[in-house]
Amino acid sequence: MPAGLRHFWVDRNHPGIGVFHLVGCSTISAAERLRGCDVLVPFEERVVLPAGRYFVTDLIGCTVFALPRAETKLASPAGAMESAPRVVGTVRDVFFPGEGVAGTPLLQVDAPTGELLLPLAEEICTHIDVAALRIDVTLPEGLAELNAPEE
Repeated sequence: MPAGLRHFWVDRNHPGIGVFHLVGCSTISAAERLRGCDVLVPFEERVVLPAGRYFVTDLIGCTVFALPRAETKLASPAGAMESAPRVVGTVRDVFFPGEGVAGTPLLQVDAPTGELLLPLAEEICTHIDVAALRIDVTLPEGLAELNAPEE
């Protein structure tokens, strides 16, 4: 365990709530002064996530590319079909449904036409490569135009 941390556990009565017992913090009043503070973990000490799970910090800054649907593929001069992904924007944040509310997290994407919220669902986000800061998406028809400026 890192210096300063005595114990850590997840509270059985409050799922998703972590309890930290820190060196030099042995009273409730001392602990109350730390309420709301961030706990930072060095990248090399983060837990390895299973496939298909991502840290929010790894998704922020990724460039989102829209892969063309079959009907929008471009014909190359040689007559072969080519796919030309287009840049949709950059992930600014990730929003999660509220506690006890079912739903899919949303990627907040800064796009040239404004903010675009994309569901972080396998059917839409077809490939995520956080090392390359790239997310490939297949956009449902009309989604990209939701926030387009009116002409």
